[in-house]
Order: sequence, then structure tokens, then C-alpha cells
Amino acid sequence: MNEDISIDPALQPDPAAMTYDLEEALSAVISIRCQVPENAFTAPGLGTERNGHGVLIRDTGLILTIGYLTIEAQNMWLIDASGQAVAGHVLAYDQETGFGLVQALGKLNAQPLPIGNSTQLQVGDDVTVAGHGGPENAITARIAAKQEFAGYWEYLLDEAIFTTPPHPFWGGAALISEHGELVGIGSLFIQHSSDGQIPFDGNMIVPIDILKPVLDDLLTYGRVNKAPRPWLGAMIAENDSQLYIAGIIPEGPSASSGLEADDMLTAINGQPVEELAAFFRQLWALGDAGVTVTLSIARDERVFDVQIRTADRNDFLLQPDLH
Repeated sequence: MNEDISIDPALQPDPAAMTYDLEEALSAVISIRCQVPENAFTAPGLGTERNGHGVLIRDTGLILTIGYLTIEAQNMWLIDASGQAVAGHVLAYDQETGFGLVQALGKLNAQPLPIGNSTQLQVGDDVTVAGHGGPENAITARIAAKQEFAGYWEYLLDEAIFTTPPHPFWGGAALISEHGELVGIGSLFIQHSSDGQIPFDGNMIVPIDILKPVLDDLLTYGRVNKAPRPWLGAMIAENDSQLYIAGIIPEGPSASSGLEADDMLTAINGQPVEELAAFFRQLWALGDAGVTVTLSIARDERVFDVQIRTADRNDFLLQPDLH
């Protein structure tokens, strides 16, 4: 988070225009500052010092955030609206939704933000996207789109929320409805695309409703209590209805398979692939983590197959003490 960037006052929410107590709602947004060991699996890609936000959702000190901030974190400080800092502890991380849960190890000067219903949001609705720091670090935005989102890191949302204008400190930011309820957590900055698929600059928000079916599992087990999806450990991108390998995760399942960056991906287990979201669904339908899959690859005017024994992504991570 670049704290040298400031938010245009014209974008900041007007407390008088709200139907809820804006100051109280924004007090629930907590600053999260993490340190991750240099030998952590995610350190090369996500760094060892991570700053972002989380949202207090229970008066027990339970905080919801975006998982990439806290994955493999071993030291964490949480800062509330009054500037008080308390230690935090990673409770859970869910690969499928992307959510993370953190437990505050001290009393925060904040009121929990009630959880709303993201499914009821409509394109055009007015919302607030809020980082830690009160109205000066919040913006008035609108819902620009609700649509499928596929991420190259083997991630898929059936219906992500897209807001505009973009919040500059989006990681773990709160999406607050016009009723003062938490309806999503900030994940990404999305930039206008030349092909018109994304006709605006904005933020991709993970909808709160996909937390509800898994929350009890996350609190009990630290992860969802079901067999994990197969993970390739490859970064796969899409361009003009063609999939290609954008990179290989070192030491991941694909690292010794023979895949190379810029390989074109044409089929999985003999089934043609053209769209990233459809490819992920085909992969995950083949079985649980550990299943062997065959990818058809085009490279230098050659077409050949590579076999990859998939894995559980969580097995590669430094594991926190969840209890």
C-alpha cells in the first residue's frame, strides 16, 4: 500500500448523505501489517512485508480479509481507527474464495460491521469502498459489473463484483452497501482493457455471500473441510480465445513437467480448451488434488502432451498454528 497516494476529497463519502453511522462503520476497517518468512512459498510472488486492510465482523475480534495478505504470515499487527495496535493471529485461509480470517489478540476500539447480502446488489448501486483510516481513506463508488472472474493463479469466481472508480488501497478493503453492511472484500485493481471486456478502471471485490457456507469450517478447521482441488502450479493466461502458459511456480507440480512459459495450451485430457474459466472447471472436475492430468501443448509448430500429477496447494505453505 502506497501511503503517499491520497484520495481526492471529492470521492470521499459524505456522512450526511448516509442512512447509517459512517464513522462507526468505518471503525470496523482495521489496518493489517504482516511479516512473512523469507523461506515462505509465497514470498517470491507476494513479498515478505504485506500491508492492507481487514474488517471486524464479530465482537470477539474476528477479522475478515483477503487471504493473500496473511498467507504464511508469522508476525502480524492490527491497527484500529484510534491508532491502537494489537497483535494478530492467522486463523484460516480458503484457496477457493480467497478469503482469510484473522484473530485479534487484544481488544480493538471498533464495532463489528454487520454482514449483508451481496447477491442483492445491482449494477449501478451506490456503495462505499473503505480502507483503514476513516472517511479520508474511503471512496464513494458504484457497482459497475457483476460477472465471472478467472485469475491466472488458478482462481475462479462465478460472480465477482466490480466497482468504479478504483480505490488505490484495495487489498482487504471493505465494500459497504448503502445500508451500512459488509458485502465484499477488496481483492484487485482492474484496468480498462483494449478489447472492451473491462470498459472501466476499478476494483474486483470478492462477494461476501460465498463466505457464508464455509465460515463454520474455516473457524473449526482453518480451511474448508473437503477434499482439495487439484492444483497445477502454473500461471495460465487467456488472449483472443487462446490459453497460454504465462509462468511456472518454482517447485510446484508443473515445475518438472516440461511446461515452459509461452506454451500454448490446447486441451486437457483430450478435451479442447479456449476459455480460462472453462479450463479451470474442466481441471477441477477430473478429481481431487493428486489426480494426474494430461495437457496438450503447442510449441514451435509442435503439438505434444505433458502429464502433471496435481497437488494440494496448501501442502506447499508454511502452516500456522491454528489453535
